[in-house]
Amino acid sequence: MKPENTPPSKDEPHAVAFYEKHKKIYIREVKGWWANWRWILVWLTQAVFYLAPWLTWNDRQAVLFHIVERKFYLFGLVLWPQDVFYLAVLLIVSAYALFLFTAIAGRLFCGYACPQTVYSEIFMWLENRIEGDRSARMKLDQGPLTARKIRLKTVKHALWLIISLWSGFTLVAYFTPMQELLAALPFGLSGWEFFWVFFYAGFMYMQAGFLREQVCKYMCPYARFQGVMFDPDTLVITYDRERGEPRGARKKGASGEQLGDCVDCGLCVAVCPTGIDIRNGIQYECIGCGACIDACEPVMDKIGKPRGLIRYTTENALAQHFTKKDVLSHLARPRIVLYSAVLVLICLATAWSMATRVPLMVDVIRDRSTLSREADDGSIENVYNLKLMNTTESAQRYRLTVDGLAGIRLSEEAPIEVRSAENHEVTVVVQVPPESGKSGANPIYFNIQAESDAKIAVREKATFLKP
Repeated sequence: MKPENTPPSKDEPHAVAFYEKHKKIYIREVKGWWANWRWILVWLTQAVFYLAPWLTWNDRQAVLFHIVERKFYLFGLVLWPQDVFYLAVLLIVSAYALFLFTAIAGRLFCGYACPQTVYSEIFMWLENRIEGDRSARMKLDQGPLTARKIRLKTVKHALWLIISLWSGFTLVAYFTPMQELLAALPFGLSGWEFFWVFFYAGFMYMQAGFLREQVCKYMCPYARFQGVMFDPDTLVITYDRERGEPRGARKKGASGEQLGDCVDCGLCVAVCPTGIDIRNGIQYECIGCGACIDACEPVMDKIGKPRGLIRYTTENALAQHFTKKDVLSHLARPRIVLYSAVLVLICLATAWSMATRVPLMVDVIRDRSTLSREADDGSIENVYNLKLMNTTESAQRYRLTVDGLAGIRLSEEAPIEVRSAENHEVTVVVQVPPESGKSGANPIYFNIQAESDAKIAVREKATFLKP
């Protein structure tokens, strides 16, 4: 009979684990230049997210994607379903910007502005304030279930849930006016509003509180395809192996030892939010947050070595010992120029389109129930339905004229009044003399112009049928 700890031989059947067992990562809090920038982005992104639904513009919510009314309000801009083109442009710009920033400096978005990173940072800050530093948290989790442990865990999770629920409520406020949501609390929310508040809150609580690095490592697709956007001249967080190896502890100012600058303190691993060792080279789990740099710099100061053992640089810079000037000179490479040019052109074209956009949309639909008819005075009539969309923030009066055939006229000429951000429908009758035009289809044009501003004008083509 074999002892219990004897490993099985090659010929004996035994279980093989295809997935690594998850180990909770206890992240050490770190301070430094990169951590400061990370918190600046946390405050900036959350200030925009939480405060935007409270802003007002022309007696309405300034930023509102009103699905029920099918209108998107962005301060003074009102977008309708017909403006879906701008949504496509926004997605294209976002994609190219992501490609550009990643090709230049790696996963900047992941390390500083990704919601997963931002909310994990907030949740971990609360965890540190309530449960203590890294060693205190490890000791608390490994210790017995005491009244103190229950109290600390309850407070932490209660605060996490409050933040998650308020974030879910804020998200829904982008699609339903904030004042309506507040008036509907607590039990007047519609089914979809209730669902999305708790759906978003639940995922935020789960991902920022428990999953954290697992989202970045296993769930986020960006971590998997980022490698195709990197090249040897992409700025990434790297460990200078030539300078740091071999590792080993030493006394401050000690000389004569054949050791590299790395003292093997392990701080770079302890502060990493995904739990990797940057000294093992570039890894897809690295989100480029710079925490390992902030942890390493003070250690270099203490042992009297120059900073930069772990730093933002490129593979070519490490291999060929580039200076900072050389690194910057290699940024303007073909893919960067191409991404930048395309991004600038799209942004300029979009800006021009928005600046010259006429805040009036007109659809002309001929009444198909009556192809044509003869009026009492012998003229030929066609009936049209006009749909006018006033996308301005003020009521407008429009003057309607028609041309394209000799003697063509409207049976009634009266200004059309449309309230702000309203879709208005009107029926008009167009008459032409019997001798005008040819039998069959004749092109005509409707001209709609605002009385208050001659630049707000639309010319829409239609067809006039004659027997």
